[in-house]
Amino acid sequence: MAIALPSDTRNLLRSVELFTGAGGLAIATHHSGFRHRGLFEWNENACATLKENAANAVIRGIKSSWNIREGDVSQASFAKFEGIDLVAGGPPCQPFSIGGKHRGMEDKRDMIPHFIRAVREAKPRAFIMENVKGLTRQAFQNYLSYTELQLTYPTVTRKRKESWSDHLSRLERTHTGKSRPEIRYNIVRRVLNSANFGVAQTRERIFIVGFRSDVTSQWNFPEPTHSLDRLLFDQWITGEYWDRHQIRRPEQQPSRFYGRIRKLANWMPIDERPWVTLRDKIADLPEPTIGLEMGDSFNHRIQPGARSYKGHTGSPLDLPSKTLKAGDHGVPGGENMIAFEDGSVRYLTVREAARVQSFPDEWRFEGAWSEVMRQLGNAVPVDLARVVASSVAKSLREHDRG
Repeated sequence: MAIALPSDTRNLLRSVELFTGAGGLAIATHHSGFRHRGLFEWNENACATLKENAANAVIRGIKSSWNIREGDVSQASFAKFEGIDLVAGGPPCQPFSIGGKHRGMEDKRDMIPHFIRAVREAKPRAFIMENVKGLTRQAFQNYLSYTELQLTYPTVTRKRKESWSDHLSRLERTHTGKSRPEIRYNIVRRVLNSANFGVAQTRERIFIVGFRSDVTSQWNFPEPTHSLDRLLFDQWITGEYWDRHQIRRPEQQPSRFYGRIRKLANWMPIDERPWVTLRDKIADLPEPTIGLEMGDSFNHRIQPGARSYKGHTGSPLDLPSKTLKAGDHGVPGGENMIAFEDGSVRYLTVREAARVQSFPDEWRFEGAWSEVMRQLGNAVPVDLARVVASSVAKSLREHDRG
């Protein structure tokens, strides 16, 4: 195959990322050993967040190696990155999100075709595409298959005036035929729950991972390390959870977990760690400020106006947070709230929401509150992405070692 491997493969792996947003995936891939040759993002506030943190080098190595490119990704060319180690990105998810308007492949905001184009032009050794679980809904099954086949055979492009369904049929014939394009990828996909990997949020994301066919390392998705059963065991069988937080054990068990707790009385999930709860994640933070003061510098200021209503009741402290959402105008009601035991609610501060998304405390967010919460609601949790990216980097290095 006539693709030169990157000259610095044995030292640092090289990557390009589309739709970078506030940097969740970019931080994860950076920590996994990738150095970004281009971070593509069009949103002004998200770019300000990236530039602020890069300028202050809040994470070792990013000042010299982060190449932030603000602008419309549809106008970008990726041919100059040919043979790079990784193309990564989370194309805008609104067309497929449960919280969106479900337009799917007919929605002009669908940026998946540009991710596929980046793979076609850059011909990376591997790619990671992540998106909302809504992409797996029955209504989008054909489009998901279409996406996967395009990523498998990125050079089998859609012809002028060819419908997407006709293109899908041609890709299916390519997939089942004897003649295969030289550039092709072995791909796998899985929906991962962030809470199962130590993130304080029950956020489910679909990952599609591909390796170019000349990369011979075997790869599989990492297995979960945390579980709800272990959390319930620590809370309601041993009480270790309450002891650790130095608070009184509640008298009433949550009714929806009665059956699971009864079974746990005779079984200990030794090999698993407990889900990380909202209380675990924010307990050591100072009280948020009401005015500007120091709260602004740490993104830890109370935003007034929180209220609960049907379907938006906030997240209890002693479970992982519900999925943070961006919404059309920032925070959509009660999805991004803390629900306290006395019945009161308040919005998560930016810093608390950042911790729920496993961003480092040093990471500053730029923009108005609603815009910052939009950045966070659209992000992939750093720790979840890092688990996937680290395993991809490991496979690439194993291939290089032969």
